[in-house]
Amino acid sequence: MLKLLALIAVVVLGAFTGGCGSPADNLETIRERGELRFVTRNGPTTYYRERGEPAGFEYDLARRFAQELGVSLRIIPVFSLEGLFAALRRGEADIAGAGLTLTAERAAAFPVSAAYHEQRPQLIYRTGTPRPRRLEDLEGREVLVLAGSSHGELLAARQGADLPGLTVRAVAGADPLDLLRQVDRGSADAAIVDSVEFAIQRHLLPQLAVAFDLAAERDMVWYLTPGGDSDALRERLAEFFQRLERGGTLAALREAHLGQVDVLTRAGSQTFIANIRSKLPAYRTAIEQVAREHQLDWALLAAIAYQESHWDPEAVSPTGVRGMMMLTRATARDLGVPDRRDPLQSLRGGARYFKELRRRLPGDIAEPDRTWLALAAYNIGLGHLEDARVLTERAGGDPHHWQDVMTHLPKLEQRAYYTTVRHGYARGREAVRYVQNIRHYHSVLQWRFIAENRPAPPLDVEPLLPEQLRGRALRAL
Repeated sequence: MLKLLALIAVVVLGAFTGGCGSPADNLETIRERGELRFVTRNGPTTYYRERGEPAGFEYDLARRFAQELGVSLRIIPVFSLEGLFAALRRGEADIAGAGLTLTAERAAAFPVSAAYHEQRPQLIYRTGTPRPRRLEDLEGREVLVLAGSSHGELLAARQGADLPGLTVRAVAGADPLDLLRQVDRGSADAAIVDSVEFAIQRHLLPQLAVAFDLAAERDMVWYLTPGGDSDALRERLAEFFQRLERGGTLAALREAHLGQVDVLTRAGSQTFIANIRSKLPAYRTAIEQVAREHQLDWALLAAIAYQESHWDPEAVSPTGVRGMMMLTRATARDLGVPDRRDPLQSLRGGARYFKELRRRLPGDIAEPDRTWLALAAYNIGLGHLEDARVLTERAGGDPHHWQDVMTHLPKLEQRAYYTTVRHGYARGREAVRYVQNIRHYHSVLQWRFIAENRPAPPLDVEPLLPEQLRGRALRAL
């Protein structure tokens, strides 16, 4: 007991600066340490590793903030919301960011940053079962929520006297995809997840749909460690998010990480998921081999091949393009592809052609816009793409950014515009659909294989320990 009291005293004293006992300035503490400790969940909307490199919306924001402070970034991945807030309480992290909603209960316990996005809680059900349209329709059903989430708070207010037949099961050590899979399998009637999460995950489970929104848009925020003085850190974060929003960087990050969510119909997504299971295994080795040869992301090459032929090496169009990558006879001849129906030859030809288009774009076009613009050129040709970039610049847009160029590509179908550029008419709308479809397929492939290959959460040994040892095992890790 005395040791425990001594430890508490050390922790409390460590949260304050010297002599006069003033609370430590957490911003200065981070700078003096030279490291920003950021705790987040492992998942497609937050933080994950892709080809050995860290990625994710929350990671990108945290990386930029650490760079602004001139410190290194240490990511602390956890497997649950409880673990995330526990790390903050114990002072093991400076900031927690994981698609967290602002709630009064959390704000009472932790300092809060300015908002940087919005989301709304949604009730998700499996199509083919009766669709609930209000909470009262859930009488006699089981609804899943993440343990420690704000969704449990939402339902707690309605449960009991108002909805005595509603069963709410809080699932510990899980993430939103785990809940959605249980609903998809029929192990639960519904689940509550945030709109940002479902928008990304729904194409992996196309049988699921939104029944209704439980609340209006709510702010997404970062939470800060409760020890010390966080005023300066909160002010710096407010300036940081405001500057990213004003300069368009925040919108670009949202679009890059969260934007490919409304491209296909549910039927199109179901077909794609079915083809991932039935067709992709036969060609995945070849796709990965060619991607390695040409230093391309295999998921991107697979997405291009799916858009072109639905992974059918015998595909042929009325205009004579043929094979997995739907090469024209002339293009195949120029690329040295004697047999367009051979999957490896077609993939190699398409990969070379795509890389050449990407290389020929102006050198100051950065990724990922360089890739999206090269895909548009793959569809309509480099000349028509350049015309669209000219129209974009004339309208005051940025010809280096795909989001701006895609707005003006359809103008190539309008006489008032295509007669003013060098290469004339082109099917600009089709080029936009082409690129956006590939971006969607690419995202789904990434999320699917990230989800399949993610590490399992650690075994929960707490219930197995004697009562006097509970709570100490986690602190010892």
